Amino acid sequence: MGIPDYSPPAAGQTTQEALHLKVGFEIKIFPLEPWDQPHPGNATKAAEGLGSSSKPAEMQTKGSQVCADARRHVSLCELLHQPACGHHGLPAHLMRVHGPRLPLISASRPVLLMAGPQLGAVAFPHVKTQFRSAIYTSVTSAKVAVNGVHLHYQRTGEGEHTVLLLPGMLGSGETDFGPQLENLSKELFTVVAWDPRGYGHSRPPDRDFPVDFFERDAKDAVDLMKTLKFQKISLLGWSDGGITALIAAAKYPSYINKMVIWGANTYVTDTEVKIYEGIRDVSKWSERTRKPLEALYGYDYFAKTCDKWVDGMRQFTHLPDGGICRHLLPLVQCPTLIVHGEKDVLVPGFHADFIHKHVRGSRLHLMPEGKHNLHLRFADEFNKLAEDFLR
Repeated sequence: MGIPDYSPPAAGQTTQEALHLKVGFEIKIFPLEPWDQPHPGNATKAAEGLGSSSKPAEMQTKGSQVCADARRHVSLCELLHQPACGHHGLPAHLMRVHGPRLPLISASRPVLLMAGPQLGAVAFPHVKTQFRSAIYTSVTSAKVAVNGVHLHYQRTGEGEHTVLLLPGMLGSGETDFGPQLENLSKELFTVVAWDPRGYGHSRPPDRDFPVDFFERDAKDAVDLMKTLKFQKISLLGWSDGGITALIAAAKYPSYINKMVIWGANTYVTDTEVKIYEGIRDVSKWSERTRKPLEALYGYDYFAKTCDKWVDGMRQFTHLPDGGICRHLLPLVQCPTLIVHGEKDVLVPGFHADFIHKHVRGSRLHLMPEGKHNLHLRFADEFNKLAEDFLR
C-alpha cells in the first residue's frame, strides 16, 4: 500500500490544493524553500534547515507535530524493516526527491513525504499494518476553485465509496462532523466534508441568502466533488445540509448513489418562523453551541450571518405552500434514509414524515432521545446506522 499519487494542479488550483495526502491527522501542507539538486544530501539539508525556517511554524497538525530534525526519522527503519543507511539512518528508497520542495511530517511516528510539482507516489511496501492505519486515518484540508469561489473541504479515508458531508446553518466540516470524520470507516469510505460558500473557511465571499441559495449550494457541492474527480457520491446532510442534499439528489440523480438526511425540512410554516425568530439573537444561544462558532467567525460575522439566515428562511413563506424543495421530492431516485430525533425542537417531526411520504422507497428511522444534533450526541449509534445503510 503506498501514498496516493499526486495529480498536477488543475487550472486555477494551487499545488497545495491538488495535493491530497492522507497522512498525519489534520495537516495543511506548506512547502519549504527549494533546494538546487533533488538528491539525498539535499533532502538531509532540508531537514536540518527546518529549525531556522519560518515555514514550519505554519505547518500545524492536529494530534501530531512537524518533525524538526531528520534524525527523528530513524524509527522508520524499525517500521519498514529496512536497513539503516546514511543520512541519519533513513532507508535509501525514502530519500528520493521527486521535486524541489520537501515537507517533513509526522503521524503517530514520523513519515517522510516528498511534495512538489513533479511529485511521484512514494511507496511503503513493507510498512506494518499499524503504521499503514496511521497513514490512512488522517484528515487533510484544502481549497479548490469552484463556480467563482474557493471552497474549503476536508478529506479522509481510502474507501471506494465516496461520501460527502453537508453541514447545517453556519456550519462547516470541522464544527459539524468531528465524530464522522474521525470514526466513519476509512476502509469502506472516502469521506469529504465541505464548507458552503460564505461558511467556515470558504470565505470570502460573505454568506448571502438569495431565494435560490439552497439550489446554489447543491450545485456548488456537486461541482466541488466533480472537480475533485469523484465519479459518483453518497450524501450525508444535516439540517440545511439535508435540504441541500435533497435538492442535489433530485437535480443530479445520476451522480448520487445513496443519501442519509436528518433535521431537514422542505417547506416553512408559521411554526418554523417562530422557531427561527427564537434563535435570531445569538447572544441568547447556549455557550456550548455559541463558542465554537464565535471562534470560527468572530462574534460580529456570526451574529450578522445568523440574522441574515433568519430573513433568508422567512422568504420561503411567500412562495406557494412555503416551499423550499417539496416539489422536488418525487424526483429523488436514490435510496434514502431519513433519521429524526424525536426530541428535536428545531424541526418538528411532521417534516420527516412528509419527506418519507414523498421520497419513493425511503426509510424513516426514529431516535427517541435524539435532538437536532443527534449525530453528535449519539455519534456511535448514528455512524453505525449510516455505515450499514451505505454499504
